[in-house]
Amino acid sequence: MKLNLIPFKPLLLIFFVLLFFLSNAARNEDDEKELLDNSGEDNVVLLNYDGETVSDNIQKSPATHDITEKDLEPAEYSHQVQPFQPQEDIFFEEFVQESPRPGNVDPRAEALYKNALEVLSRRRRTEYDEKDVRSAFIDLEEAANLNHPDAQKVLAFSLLFGEYRWSIDEARQIFERLAASGSPDAHLGLGFMHTTGIGFSEANPAKGLLHYTFSALGGNPFAQMSLGYRYAFGISVPESCEKSLQWYKKVAEKVASKVSFIGGPTIQRLRIPDEVDATSSSSSLLDTNVFTYYKYLAETGDMQAILGLALLYLTGGKGVPIDHEAAAKYFMIAAESGNIQANAYLGKMYLEGTIATPQDNTTAFQYFKKAADKGNALGQAGLGIMFLYGRGVQPDPSKALKLFTLAAEQGWVDGQFYLGLMHYKGLGVRRDFKLALKYFQLASQSGNLLAIYNLAQMHAKGFGVARNCRLAMELFKNVAERGKWAERLMDAYQKWQQGAVDEAAFRYLFLGEIGYEVAQTNFAYLVDRDDSSLFDTKEETEKRALLNWQRAANQDYPYARVKLGDYNYYGQGTQVDYTAAANHYKIAAERHQNAQAMFNLGYMHEKGLGVNKADLHLAKRFYDLAAETSTDAFVPVALALLKLRMIFFVEYFKASWTIQNSLLHMLDVMLGPDWDLYLMSLAFGIIIWLAYGYFRNRQNQHHRD
Repeated sequence: MKLNLIPFKPLLLIFFVLLFFLSNAARNEDDEKELLDNSGEDNVVLLNYDGETVSDNIQKSPATHDITEKDLEPAEYSHQVQPFQPQEDIFFEEFVQESPRPGNVDPRAEALYKNALEVLSRRRRTEYDEKDVRSAFIDLEEAANLNHPDAQKVLAFSLLFGEYRWSIDEARQIFERLAASGSPDAHLGLGFMHTTGIGFSEANPAKGLLHYTFSALGGNPFAQMSLGYRYAFGISVPESCEKSLQWYKKVAEKVASKVSFIGGPTIQRLRIPDEVDATSSSSSLLDTNVFTYYKYLAETGDMQAILGLALLYLTGGKGVPIDHEAAAKYFMIAAESGNIQANAYLGKMYLEGTIATPQDNTTAFQYFKKAADKGNALGQAGLGIMFLYGRGVQPDPSKALKLFTLAAEQGWVDGQFYLGLMHYKGLGVRRDFKLALKYFQLASQSGNLLAIYNLAQMHAKGFGVARNCRLAMELFKNVAERGKWAERLMDAYQKWQQGAVDEAAFRYLFLGEIGYEVAQTNFAYLVDRDDSSLFDTKEETEKRALLNWQRAANQDYPYARVKLGDYNYYGQGTQVDYTAAANHYKIAAERHQNAQAMFNLGYMHEKGLGVNKADLHLAKRFYDLAAETSTDAFVPVALALLKLRMIFFVEYFKASWTIQNSLLHMLDVMLGPDWDLYLMSLAFGIIIWLAYGYFRNRQNQHHRD
């Protein structure tokens, strides 16, 4: 008879599994308690989403005691109220005016076109609604029918994107007709259509590149960005940092020349995957009900709500339509209540000039002075700008330097930027590229567009820093992508919110071809979920999604890198390639610390997919890393680890069984087939001997007592 005893160690493993779950549950409970404790903070406060705060510093500033209204120029010069000039050009900034204009353009067509463009170029303003936009498109089509070339061009793009009605064939015909006469914008439209195959039987990237080149040489910023993007990543052309830098710099110069002190509309770069996963409190857009609640708080006199609403109306943050009249109204209410920050913002609005606050240097000076006297950084920076450029006062770089320094010491982005600019250009100070670089870097961290542009210039030319083409190109790209045309990203997002998925995806496809990573991600996400019916077959849809995931991943978006791994793992749009999938997951895990990628790597090591061999210990390591990186991974990781422990148990049992079989065979050979009887007899004899010794000792102990 042979005895096969079950090893005791697996029971210990089961015990440790139970202990693991109990300890993690307790730790999770503590984490939840901590989150609940922290959630008691006031989340109602609205701030400016460019890093500006609404807190007041009521300390008297020592910097403005020598600045009085005597510094103002004579009234006939400084107090002159200038008519409001819209910041937007009458033409879309991404379009090039058709030149030369035909001499026989119908005056009525010109009037219709200008009326349409006045609405269409400023439709994010509250003064225009959907009815106004619809009427503008009707005027635009009428002007196009009267052979107005610019109207035809804008109409063609509206037909291409379905803004008026969706007719790709009509758009292509207009583009081809205008391109024959040398229209840069028409070449842009044809470049997009040939590159993607939209409107043609098949894609022709080479012909698309040719049209993009004609358009870029004609001055179209979209085409210039498209070429910059292609040279940066070697798409249809040899990779060339210098050529990419050249094209992006052209666009960045145009964007930088349009920057105002107020700043343009807030650029919303919303990634749909992030918005879908986000809670309502962390969403990048303000919910209508929440916005109504803030308005209610503002009407009841809540100062934080008043300032928050004013900032949102001023910048268009959180998806709120820009409304300068509402912004001025709320700032006035706050200023009359003694709020220093509101005074500073009113100075900002009067210095620049809006429809609600016509440009007035004297009024701007008074508001800035009132804020700066209390040590407010925005007020100090505003006065600094007036003294630096002589806006209503005698230019005085020394006063400007002092004011900018005080603002910068409080971390104010405008103070940091203008200090950098003064040292960069030697305005009132000795030229110092090292200091300029320092202040530009500080300002760029808060998203200051001009600081990023000047940093790009310094890295491109090697001023104060070693020349770095790649970094300069990326900085110029950042600036170029923040032009006014970036509002098209919000247009696409709103289409998606309205349920017009195909129209949203089409807009993202266009912007993705220009190089916007956000657009590439959103297009791939929409077609990946089968929400879009733009393409005829699932195979074509997957191939286009894969291409855009690849492009977004190359621009370092971790979610896209993980999706790229998924597509290679499941063979979507490509052949199944476990090795490529594992490589993409590894990049996302190491470079971006992505928990999903870590979990996937754990699974692949567990199964031996795409790696040299299965490695349960390495799999456990990646599972543990995923749990440490993201609390959301706790449950799937716990289940994966439970499964892994079961595998460990089975492997241990198999190993133990193999050892037992080898030992039993050796005993059979050495002691014969009845060795188990000998062993049992020996064991029984040892037990009798131990029992005899035990009772003998007990008796001896009893006699001694």
